[in-house]
Amino acid sequence: MMASTRPLGRSSVRVGPLGLGCWPLAGMTRPGITHDAAVATVAAAIDAGVTHLDTAYCYGEEGESERAIGSAIHGRREAVVLAGKCGIHWQPGRRQCVDGRPERLVLEVEESLRRLGTDHLDLLYLHTPDPAVPIEESAAALQTLFEAGKTRSIGASNMTVELLDRFIAACPLSACQMPYNMLQRGIEEAILPWCRTHNVAMVVYWPLMKGLLAGQMHPGQVFPPSDSRHKYPMFNGDEFERNLDFVAALRPVATRLGCELPDLVLAWTASQPGITSVLFGATSPAQVVANARGLTVGLDDQARTDIRAAITARGPVAGRRAV
Repeated sequence: MMASTRPLGRSSVRVGPLGLGCWPLAGMTRPGITHDAAVATVAAAIDAGVTHLDTAYCYGEEGESERAIGSAIHGRREAVVLAGKCGIHWQPGRRQCVDGRPERLVLEVEESLRRLGTDHLDLLYLHTPDPAVPIEESAAALQTLFEAGKTRSIGASNMTVELLDRFIAACPLSACQMPYNMLQRGIEEAILPWCRTHNVAMVVYWPLMKGLLAGQMHPGQVFPPSDSRHKYPMFNGDEFERNLDFVAALRPVATRLGCELPDLVLAWTASQPGITSVLFGATSPAQVVANARGLTVGLDDQARTDIRAAITARGPVAGRRAV
């Protein structure tokens, strides 16, 4: 059984091993997500004990994710750990703009707080570095927001070790957020050791790798142009077939433990050394309840050995995201 909460670096904030990644609730990549459905999904997460909610200013052209969370947590703000991000916004025509200027970051955080209906975040990340703005300037803006009580802790997302060194020299850092899963483990090489050395929590996304590790895909599956997965090598050709073979090798492990495959994958990810919290996406209460089962899976030594063997047999993965 995984611990109920874990410390977020040196801060006073504690988070559960699983959190709800609220990007899907914006409806920008999954059509048909209504405000009411998004609110119900967040409420179901809280009821299931998944109280770490991760959102961002840019999750929706008009802040749809934050607005849904604001409705869901009305009257129960103290029950959740609310993580937000600043530094990316949308321009007309769905053009994404990275902007790390201090004045822009402050503007976004103030608007996020209004949408969420709260006067502070529990964790505020710089969403991504802006190549046009020295990282020290962006970090200093977050430090100012921290000192003003707008957030209880600071995080940095999608950064290299070199940028993390520069960020933490300008602003105390409690958390780092990066992609990580059984097939994409690049952070183990340098970023996770850096986080351990500096007592920075690691929050990871893509644990199920856009559904690949959930076990619902099949050989020959074709993703339409409207589905971004068709752009990733791991969802195409021989690489996709090898990944499906890897997923098949995990099924006996889940069966022996009496759990579903996504439960096993989430539990394994949350139990890896240095991983503090794992974000999963959902667009319905049923999906939340299903993924929350990962909180109850206990991995034994045999399961860990079998999973490690499957990862070793799979070998390097093509199209691995550089981290």
